[in-house]
Amino acid sequence: MEDDVPTVTVRLWRPDAIVLFDWLMSTDLDTVPISHPAQKQALADLLSRLEWAADTDVTASTAEEIAAAQQEVARDMGW
Repeated sequence: MEDDVPTVTVRLWRPDAIVLFDWLMSTDLDTVPISHPAQKQALADLLSRLEWAADTDVTASTAEEIAAAQQEVARDMGW
């Protein structure tokens, strides 16, 4: 990313980051419904950013950590 491009800082709960990273890694973005090509690119950019700049290493999460994160995130969904 270029330094002169405006950015937004988003803080994620670690379990959310793990769930998102796992989903993005296992999803064929060509099959995700989109209404504009920029949406697919934004998802790819999010994946790259999670790989490159996550404060905690979500990329090395074990299957057990992913399952625990999924359970934690889904715990109080109510829908």
